[in-house]
Amino acid sequence: MGEDRASLGPLEPTDGRWRVGDATQAGAHWVEFRPEGLHQHEPGSEGRLVPWSRIMNGIRITWGKNPWNTNTRGLYTLRGMVASRDGGWLHMTLRHPYEDHQLRFDQHERPYRAVDVLRLEALLRQLTDEGRLQLLGDPDWVGRAAAHLAGGENRRITGRSLRQAVAEALAAAGPVGA
Repeated sequence: MGEDRASLGPLEPTDGRWRVGDATQAGAHWVEFRPEGLHQHEPGSEGRLVPWSRIMNGIRITWGKNPWNTNTRGLYTLRGMVASRDGGWLHMTLRHPYEDHQLRFDQHERPYRAVDVLRLEALLRQLTDEGRLQLLGDPDWVGRAAAHLAGGENRRITGRSLRQAVAEALAAAGPVGA
């Protein structure tokens, strides 16, 4: 069930589901892709669910201990790695009621390549724009898309190259249940 697929920045499979952040750390925060939406796991709580239908515009990723650190969005080293080790946030705007919303995740021990994080963000944005976020609830589909996006050269990234990589990944992942 997508378990043998590559990770894509902070996105990786654990126990048959795809999660953003390190779900193996005790007391960690992470976000799980479920058929019904994004599920935020937090220490000492049952978590909270954000249904796919409430997310109205592109999900973006920032780095740091606090969600208001929006100037840390592109905090990368010269070697093309994420520079921050303080965790990250998925930012989105929700509807009914309208509100800005953030979901926290803790980083893995392994470093994240900038190209993988930017491709993940581009995938989330494209699926939101097309109204197809519910595809992320299918672990096999996410595995195929992530496998196609993972790897590649960690070089200069343009908006055009990200859109092209995501379009190719969407085509390669095929329909849900394929």
